[in-house]
Amino acid sequence: MKKAMGCILAAVIAAGIVLPASTEDKDLAGEITLSGAWALYPMALRWSEEFRKLHPRVRIDVQAGGAGKGIADALAGIVDLGMVSRGIHPAETEKGAFPLAVCKDAVVPTLSAKNPFLTQLQRTGVRKEALIAAWITEQAKTWGGLLGAGERTPLQVYTRSDACGAAETWAEYLGKKQEDLRGIGVYGDPGLAEAVRRDSLGLGFNNINYAYDAKTEKPLQGLAILPLDLNGNGTVDPEENFYGTRDAITAAIARGAYPSPPARDLYLVAKGQPHQPALVEFLRWILGAGQKFVAETGYIALSPERLAAEAKKIEVH
Repeated sequence: MKKAMGCILAAVIAAGIVLPASTEDKDLAGEITLSGAWALYPMALRWSEEFRKLHPRVRIDVQAGGAGKGIADALAGIVDLGMVSRGIHPAETEKGAFPLAVCKDAVVPTLSAKNPFLTQLQRTGVRKEALIAAWITEQAKTWGGLLGAGERTPLQVYTRSDACGAAETWAEYLGKKQEDLRGIGVYGDPGLAEAVRRDSLGLGFNNINYAYDAKTEKPLQGLAILPLDLNGNGTVDPEENFYGTRDAITAAIARGAYPSPPARDLYLVAKGQPHQPALVEFLRWILGAGQKFVAETGYIALSPERLAAEAKKIEVH
């Protein structure tokens, strides 16, 4: 993925597309505040750290709390940028939402590494219809119901209690909205991962960077990823088996092998077009030089053309 990021930046240059890049400027000063999606939180932290190395007089505060909080805070003028991990609703656009797509990630189904059916599930995967039966219709109340077998071991389903892009995206994959998801509600990505990790019969979902360990790039200790049986043939074929490491699944998302949704774009949202010098420079840098940190932080880069289109949106006229 690091090599792919280099190819993307090279393609931008070859195409003659100018994405403004920051150089060290100790005179640029100001304060930038962000809140919102857990999905974008690790990436925003990395960007803020790297940007401040170039501009030490710019203070950047990043707080997680869910995409719903991010968009609400941005539209209320509480923060400069809301981190949003779902599409922007028309009503939000009408209120002045100014979204910039900055990278991609995805939501994956998770279960405990102590699940008694883990070996079978990793071999067969699970079809979308079974997930709908677990989260939407509640027809699958046992692991046998999920597996299409006679096993009567209870199934414990978890969802998010906070308004968030992960739940909205997962529900969209299942043909519904977040409020249609059934299960025990847990706050935040870390909380949901921990709840499922502790429950050997639990089933949940997480953004990639909360399902995988950033250091080992393998699933978090005690957590497992539930493969999707995308072609419905009852087995995880070699071309569907890309859950072993974070790098493998991000590569699968980049080449379109993982469905969208639950793969999706991630946004930074301002209220109206940004004009504050430090904020504009920060956004320019994210869409330009800052993209070199995307792959190594566990995210997927947008195409050079998309990055150029987003960068053009923030040019002050």
